[in-house]
Amino acid sequence: MIIKPTLLLDETKCKANIAFMADKAKIHNVELRPHFKTHQSLEIGRWFKDAGVTKITVSSLDMANYFATAWNDITVAFPINILEIETINDLASRITLNLLIESKTSLKFLEKHLKHSVNFYIKINIGNNRAGLLHYDSESIDALLEISKNSTKLNFIGFLGHAGQTYKCRSKSDIISVHEEAKKKLVNLKNQYVTNYPNIIASYGDTPSCSVAENFEGIDEIRPGNYAFYDMMQVQIGSCKVNDIAVALECPIVAIHPKQSEVVIYGGGIHLSKDRMEDSNFGTIYGNVAQKTSNGWNDIIANTYVRGISQEHGIVKAPESNLANYKVGDTLLVLPVHSCMTADLMKRYKTLEDVEITMMINR
Repeated sequence: MIIKPTLLLDETKCKANIAFMADKAKIHNVELRPHFKTHQSLEIGRWFKDAGVTKITVSSLDMANYFATAWNDITVAFPINILEIETINDLASRITLNLLIESKTSLKFLEKHLKHSVNFYIKINIGNNRAGLLHYDSESIDALLEISKNSTKLNFIGFLGHAGQTYKCRSKSDIISVHEEAKKKLVNLKNQYVTNYPNIIASYGDTPSCSVAENFEGIDEIRPGNYAFYDMMQVQIGSCKVNDIAVALECPIVAIHPKQSEVVIYGGGIHLSKDRMEDSNFGTIYGNVAQKTSNGWNDIIANTYVRGISQEHGIVKAPESNLANYKVGDTLLVLPVHSCMTADLMKRYKTLEDVEITMMINR
């Protein structure tokens, strides 16, 4: 019995999403190194192993440490924080550790303080404008390679980029257009250096591109993460369908306001996060309410959405004609705008078979 906000996980949908991307990687002859920041769970990670995945991506050294008990080839897809050198050395002594570099200062620090060998990618800005060197900045790239070329501890393995600008897309055609432009930047850069570094790879990743695109020529590795769960943002982008979403937050109904056509739920920002999306009809949305089925959920309920959110409260807007379907003491299901953030906040899942799955606690 659900008595407080609970993150439900549809194992069947999740495993289908995992299999979909594993099959796609095989078809396009690219290595799949999925990003585990979405689910952050050793148990769910085993589902990826069952699909043939052998290498993973994480977003922090703490996360790498958590998964290092089960995985021995891990990329930390965040610019290196030199203050965590002790953790870096510990991990490098146990697993194949792949780091992101975009700073000469960081690389020089590693050269001086590393006790074990690490691999590193040079982080490239391929349009997301969040982090990384510009793809045409050969001077900065060459400066990094000059530092590492004679090192016995630093092994340059390629260029890594994230096409996060696909999150601004609203159709498959938009995604493909952005994907082609971003991919070209990374592949051209790899081709520029591959003569002197014949084993380098181009590592590319974002869920919209990897879900929709069919041209990965020149790419060696893909790193999508959100696809395991998907969410309403991915639906809006055009990456998936509503029925692909594998998680839903079940929230108790604590009040009903008929005059406002609103339902108050126990499920707020500390459960769903405050990530939002803009809808052309309803304005700002913090989640959509899904139709319950005998074992889970299917489509969203028309014109029914979380229109406001605070720490514990969620305010659901519903058509007046549907209010009779809700009562205090019942629960409803909210499909999150951003499943990665919701999972990170909730810290555990309950499957539709009533099995609890835990995840890492510390970042």
